[in-house]
Amino acid sequence: MHNLLDFFIKYSKWFVFIIYVVISCILLVNNNPYQHYIYLTSANKVSSLVFKASNSVTSYFYLHDINEDLQRRNASLEQEVINLRHQIKAYREEIQADSLRMDSTLMPFDYILAGVISNSVSRAHNYLTIEKGALDSIKPEMGVVDQNGVVGIVNVVGDHSARVISLLNPKMRLSCKVKGREYFGSLVWDGKSPHEALLEEMPRHERFKKGDTIVTSGYSAVFPPDIPVGTIISHEKEHDDNFYALRIKLFTDFTTLSTVRVIRNSMIDELNMIKEGEEND
Repeated sequence: MHNLLDFFIKYSKWFVFIIYVVISCILLVNNNPYQHYIYLTSANKVSSLVFKASNSVTSYFYLHDINEDLQRRNASLEQEVINLRHQIKAYREEIQADSLRMDSTLMPFDYILAGVISNSVSRAHNYLTIEKGALDSIKPEMGVVDQNGVVGIVNVVGDHSARVISLLNPKMRLSCKVKGREYFGSLVWDGKSPHEALLEEMPRHERFKKGDTIVTSGYSAVFPPDIPVGTIISHEKEHDDNFYALRIKLFTDFTTLSTVRVIRNSMIDELNMIKEGEEND
C-alpha cells in the first residue's frame, strides 16, 4: 500500500496532466459541433471494424460445423443422383422392351432381356458374355440384338450365363439386304473398325447408294427380317466383277453395350422338325 502511494505521489503531475487532457477533450467535443461530428464518425468506424473482426472470428469457429453439414448434404444428394440414374436406366430398359414387344417384325419371335457381363471389340475374334443362361431358356443359335440393331448369335450356354459370338467376329456371317430390295449378301467383319463391316456378294446390277439402310434378310430362323444393321458408307468391286462389297456403318455401338435382347423363335422346334424330315428324305 505504501508503494502504491509513493507511485501516485511520484507521478502525480502526469496524472493531473492526463485528467486535464481528458476534461479538455470532453469539453471540446461537447461544445464544438464539428468536433462532436468527427468524434461520432470516428467512433462509428472503430465500432464497425471491431464488429467485423468479431464476426469474422465467430464465423471461423463455426466454419468447421458448416463444412461438415455441407459434406453430409452433398453425400445425400450424390446418393439421390445415383438412385435416379438407376431408375432412369430401368425405365429405359422397360420402354425398349415394350417397343420390341410391339414390333411386328419380331412375330412369331419373342425376346429375353439380358445384361452384358463382358465384351471385347479390339480382338481378332470378339465375343460377349450375358447374364442369362439355360435356366432362363437361352439356347445356342439364338439371335442377339440391342435397341439399335444386330449384336450377334449365342454359341455357348451355361446355366446362368451365355457366350455370344459378336458381329465383330469373322466367324459370323449375317444374311443382309438393302432395305426394300430383294437381293441379299453376306455381312462379315473385316477387323478394321468396331463400327464398320463389309456386305459382300452384292450383285453388281443391284441399285444402291450411300446412306441406304441395310437390314436382315430373314432367310434364317435366327433373325426375323428387316432388323436394322447399318447404312452404306461406300462400295468397291470384288475379285469377281459381277459383285460389289459394300462398307457398312453399323447401327450398334459395341463399345457401349450394356443390355441386349436374345431373340427366341417360337416356331424353331417346328422348323427343325421340318428340316430333319427333309434331310431324311
